[in-house]
Amino acid sequence: MKKAYLLLADGTLFEGYSVGYEGQSIGEVVFNTGMAGYQEVLTDPSYYGQVVTMTYPLIGNYGINFEDYESRKSWVSGFIMREIAEHPSNWRCRLTLDEYLKEQKVVGLAGIDTRRLTRKLRGEGVMNGVIYTEGFEPDEQTVAAMKAYVVKDAVRAVTCEESRTYPAEGEQKYRIALYDYGVKYNIERELQKRGCEVVTIPALTPPEEVVGRFDGVMLSNGPGDPAENVEIIANLKRLLESNIPIFGICLGHQLLSLAIGAETCKLKYGHRGVNHPVKDLDADRTYITSQNHGYAVVGESVNPAIARVRYVNLNDGTVEGVEHVGRPVFTVQYHPEVCPGPMDTSYLFDKFIENIEKAKGGAQ
Repeated sequence: MKKAYLLLADGTLFEGYSVGYEGQSIGEVVFNTGMAGYQEVLTDPSYYGQVVTMTYPLIGNYGINFEDYESRKSWVSGFIMREIAEHPSNWRCRLTLDEYLKEQKVVGLAGIDTRRLTRKLRGEGVMNGVIYTEGFEPDEQTVAAMKAYVVKDAVRAVTCEESRTYPAEGEQKYRIALYDYGVKYNIERELQKRGCEVVTIPALTPPEEVVGRFDGVMLSNGPGDPAENVEIIANLKRLLESNIPIFGICLGHQLLSLAIGAETCKLKYGHRGVNHPVKDLDADRTYITSQNHGYAVVGESVNPAIARVRYVNLNDGTVEGVEHVGRPVFTVQYHPEVCPGPMDTSYLFDKFIENIEKAKGGAQ
């Protein structure tokens, strides 16, 4: 069993053993608190450019199946766990986690104190690191590149190159344009279940190619700093003028908030896991949500004449969703489509459909 290491930007070194692909990889080191869902984490494009640490101590115990992928490949820059399950047990298992990491060329590290690493990231904030296998030790140039690393042009890296159409389950009632900023398959599935034909379109598709051809617009999740997507934000400003129903999730929420003049900021260590409490200020009700983001909308920057903050995080008070004033437009920072994870907020897709029905009724 080969040794493997994680070297953080501040010089801290963790020693463990190699799992998955042997090599070297640079990324932003983050942590996820979910007890399950490692397959969904690995295939979530929102983790582009990041080395993900799982806080739950045993990972891989149900293996990898061919049904629960959230995208076409793994996007993580590295994967860290306390212990890897070498003999998974699940009737759907087709690959071990180790086999999948090798197939996807993801450098893995096990056998380190993930509690110590997580406490460090919580206390000091997420930081860059290089994960490497014995024999692939970083030189001075690599360490300098690691310290200077920034996740850039992330949406352009993960979005689809051309549109894809997914038929509705049963009778088709609506046609939805889904902007792919790093979309998870389950967003498409939730819409299909509700009678929607879903056309997933590239992130930079002009709004003129959408308005008049679709009943509603979904803005997907995705990676990176939302503020760097200047062209997308400009497109969303024009899209808002059309009055078409819009539902934004995660990065889609942040981009739409920027389009209405709000600001975003980077969180100290982000929200990544399936246990985040969110309060609906209108209903005075709290939901347990799944989240994966490192940036947040600044609540004070949301102009109440344009939109209002409807959802807030009960752990740190950050904005978890906004609702446009006078338009069929709303967003959430968390993931109502998530699997595995709490299904408390899947009703938001029904709300989106209701907005579409109202808009279609008003147009008749």
